[in-house]
Amino acid sequence: MAQYDNTNSGILARNENRKTDKHPEFTGTLNVDGREYWLSAWVNTGKPGGKMDGKRYFSIKVSPKETKARPSLDDGYDDDLPF
Repeated sequence: MAQYDNTNSGILARNENRKTDKHPEFTGTLNVDGREYWLSAWVNTGKPGGKMDGKRYFSIKVSPKETKARPSLDDGYDDDLPF
């Protein structure tokens, strides 16, 4: 059985936690050249007379997954506190 390479691929699934219209209808992840991204997508309908004229399409946002650094012990506070 061949091993699956998930580089340059991703997933997108219905957002089961959607509370408002501003929340994405679909969410997922994407891996491009080893870098991870969050995917968000909304289903829209094109404006009459516009390029998409009444056609449904996905509006997609891609954001890098950034890991928050753990707080450092050297956080700039002075250890010589009087108490």
